[in-house]
Amino acid sequence: MTVVGPFGLSVRDQALEADVQAGLAAVEEGLLEATKSEVPFITEAAQHLVRAGGKRFRPLLVMLTAQFGDPYAPGVVPSAVVVELTHLATLYHDDVMDEASVRRGVDSANTRWGNSIAVLTGDFLFARASHILADLGPEAVRVQAEAFERLVTGQILETAGPVDGRDPVEHYLDVLGGKTGSLVAVSCRFGAMMSGADETVVDVLTQYGERLGVAFQLADDVLDIASDSRESGKTPGTDLREGIPTMPVLRLRERAARLGLAEDIALCELLDSDLADDARHAEALTKLRAHPALEQARRDTVRFAEEARAALAPLPEGDVKAALVEMCDAVVHRAG
Repeated sequence: MTVVGPFGLSVRDQALEADVQAGLAAVEEGLLEATKSEVPFITEAAQHLVRAGGKRFRPLLVMLTAQFGDPYAPGVVPSAVVVELTHLATLYHDDVMDEASVRRGVDSANTRWGNSIAVLTGDFLFARASHILADLGPEAVRVQAEAFERLVTGQILETAGPVDGRDPVEHYLDVLGGKTGSLVAVSCRFGAMMSGADETVVDVLTQYGERLGVAFQLADDVLDIASDSRESGKTPGTDLREGIPTMPVLRLRERAARLGLAEDIALCELLDSDLADDARHAEALTKLRAHPALEQARRDTVRFAEEARAALAPLPEGDVKAALVEMCDAVVHRAG
């Protein structure tokens, strides 16, 4: 058993491992090439997060799902570069919206150069992704455009919050389907589509990616509360400080409304206070880490990971399917 990529996926088949490793190396080269500019400062800013590393979760999915067709087809690596560039662009924008100071263990772009440069750099990455897409054909452009619309819609829904009478948890799951599930689904779709896999296989893998993406973000929600910056590569409790209700917080509020326990209500009140204050923020993190709501959020992660696993049922057994199943296990493991 060997390990592929920073995400830590185990692969038993040596030929599969070689294909995936070669594909990820080509993606890394493609990312550096796509983020070069004639203006040295733009290159520096655009490559800031590329060089900081990352799990390359989405390119890894492209490489694996391409195994259901021709993994050497010319569109596979460029499509993986597209999804990672798009993801990186959203990180630049997210850090501005969240006022985050750390990303992937380094200063965020907005901390280093200011909000305007961070936003414009994200836009630059979107432009470069679009340039590559244009060579992949109109269907690829359409798929990416639809996913990007869903991604932005998810972000807007998160910012606007649920309408009156809407279950906040269901609303949040819709947000995650757009913000994260859409691009992970496209990663799986592109890998299969660019490799020439059968359309039914493309559809199965797209459904798998959607559910895996939601599970992945739910795991991030848990990590944002439960981990320290050395594990997550970003400042713990960033969403908490900004008042963004992630799944552990939503499960806490749900429990407080249902049971009316004094300690739950008190913790909700603490979360509603000014968490820009470091002492209050630290207290909120400590109490939420010990609260049953965090375990409920972990169970939510497991549920979506299991749905992703179940979506793979129509696919033939083999090393590629086993690797995709293990991705579900790896996501759950991240959430503890």
